[in-house]
Amino acid sequence: MNRRTAIRRLAIFFLTTASLAHAQQPKKVPLIGYLSQLDPATESTRSEGIRRALRERGYIEGQNIAIEYRYAEGKFDRAAELAAELVRLKVDVILVAGGAPWIQAAKNATKTIPIVMMGGGSDPVEEGLVKSLARPGGNVTGISNLSRELGGKRLELLKEAVPKLTRVAVIYDPAIPFFVRDVKEVLPIAAQALRLTLQPFEIRAANDFEKVLAALNKQRPDGLYFPPGGPLTFTNERRIAGFALKSRLPSMYINKQFVDAGGLMSYGADQAEGYGRVAYYVDRILKGAKPEDLPVEQPMKFELVFNLKTAKQIGVTIDPNLLARANKLIK
Repeated sequence: MNRRTAIRRLAIFFLTTASLAHAQQPKKVPLIGYLSQLDPATESTRSEGIRRALRERGYIEGQNIAIEYRYAEGKFDRAAELAAELVRLKVDVILVAGGAPWIQAAKNATKTIPIVMMGGGSDPVEEGLVKSLARPGGNVTGISNLSRELGGKRLELLKEAVPKLTRVAVIYDPAIPFFVRDVKEVLPIAAQALRLTLQPFEIRAANDFEKVLAALNKQRPDGLYFPPGGPLTFTNERRIAGFALKSRLPSMYINKQFVDAGGLMSYGADQAEGYGRVAYYVDRILKGAKPEDLPVEQPMKFELVFNLKTAKQIGVTIDPNLLARANKLIK
């Protein structure tokens, strides 16, 4: 064997060995960070919806993607800590299941990892989270649910369902500026047009519910309205809906979870569609798209839900024409 042949064979050997070694290297599995303001049980409907939407796009947890979950369990002071944990794990994208303060906490923790909003109620431009809806800039994009714009519509639908309505109690968390603006600036305009009187009640901690519910028993409003809420609202959804049912109060909420728990009605962005759009953002980002080039989306579909069992229990007869517009009737 001459020298030239030996060199050629040696080169082929090294190239083959390198090729096999490269082929045997495990493919990197994308890591998604999931930051929630709630606890695992309360968040489960949304997190399972997101997983299902990701599966429809070919991303299966435990196979070709991994997800790290961080739950604040209603403790806002943990937002920065949990966001920092996800950044240290070097996740590929962070999904934020919470409003502006939670998105801001993630944004403070990283300027490079893409952040996907999952439908917080506040205006992301007004809150300084993105430069514009069409061109977000920076590392934040996702979905904005227009909750403020829907406040007046919810009051209108509640009045349509219960025409005799005159006084509506509004329970909200004053620690969150967005909710304060909603209750004090947005809802009063709609209420005046509908000839409704609003009775605001503040909930700052879980033990405030007893005092507020006792006050509601004394004042006897005609209806109950829950604006977009934080952890206190969502972790007490059954308690709230149960009180409204027991007190025979027609109640309006932002999503059907409360109606499933016994509330009368809800109106809000179609949740299933929202989960699908979150999966769309994850897919685009994992395939190389930059958040700054992905416009923030607003919901296109909304759902009106009634609990007919609750209506019967509290003695409310809803106009069949209004029921015909519903997306879901719980019987």
